[in-house]
Amino acid sequence: MKQVTAAVIEKDGKILIAQRKAGDALAGKWEFPGGKLEPGETPEACLRRELAEEFGVDTEIGAFVCASRFEYKHTHIELLVYRARHVAGEFRLNDHAAIAWVAPGELKGYDLSSADIPVIDHLLGK
Repeated sequence: MKQVTAAVIEKDGKILIAQRKAGDALAGKWEFPGGKLEPGETPEACLRRELAEEFGVDTEIGAFVCASRFEYKHTHIELLVYRARHVAGEFRLNDHAAIAWVAPGELKGYDLSSADIPVIDHLLGK
C-alpha cells in the first residue's frame, strides 16, 4: 500500500482543490493536492515538497486531519491529510489541469477522487 499525503489549504473560508491532468490514471478527477511519500520522508516534509513542486508555493504544514484508504484498480493507497497554510508564492499549474477555491459545503459537487471523498465528510463533521 502506497502512502500519499494531501493538504487542506484554506483561504477566505474556501478550500483549495486541484483537477488531475489528462494522461493521469485519475484524469479529470478533483483532489486535495499532495503526493507520494519518498523513502525516509515524513508526511509533513513530503507534503511541503509536493506543494512546492506542483504549484511553486511555500507552505507551512499543520495538524493532521484524517486518513483515508482506498483500493483503486491501479494501486492501493493510504491518504494522510494535513492542514496547510500558504506562506509564499503564486499558485502555478505545474502538474494539474486546474485549481479551484471551493466553499466546504460545495465540495461534494465536484467529481473528487474516491480516496478524497471521506475527507469531505470529516471536514463537514459527518
